[in-house]
Amino acid sequence: MSDAGPSAMPKATMRRQGDDRLFLTGQKLREGAELMFFAYRAFTSDPDRILNERGYGRAHHRALHFIGRSPGISVAGLLDLLAITKQSLARVLRPLVEDGFVDSVPGERDRRQRLLTLTDKGRDFEGALAEAQRERLSRAFRAAGPEAVAGFREVMALMIDERDRDDILRMVYDASDEAP
Repeated sequence: MSDAGPSAMPKATMRRQGDDRLFLTGQKLREGAELMFFAYRAFTSDPDRILNERGYGRAHHRALHFIGRSPGISVAGLLDLLAITKQSLARVLRPLVEDGFVDSVPGERDRRQRLLTLTDKGRDFEGALAEAQRERLSRAFRAAGPEAVAGFREVMALMIDERDRDDILRMVYDASDEAP
């Protein structure tokens, strides 16, 4: 990697580059894509290490996150949210249930429906995964400042497919009034 990366640049230089009026050039878009790849790698590195110790992967993390966020979510609801196949979800849920991280109970009105919640053990595990990511985000948000964070959130929201954006933003911001 080049020495011209963000850690080698003063903050003022990084911000000036962000103000570049030629931000839609192929070079700037490529740089943005590369920054996303490296940021995602860093964002997932801490949870990946914790997951790997237990023989789990990122799909397990996503399932734990969204089950924890929506206790009592149906398997069908989780399938829609994760946009994966039933077979893929079964491969992820089976060990989480067997290892005592997730409870799967029949629905009250429709006994064929399976409702998912985290057990105490599952909440602790998901909390450890989430804390590592919250710490990383907190450091970055604090260093970037509120204006940059607002811009980041706006870019992230606008990258979501338009047909899904309103539903996803409603879900993401349902517990706060910080919607962009």
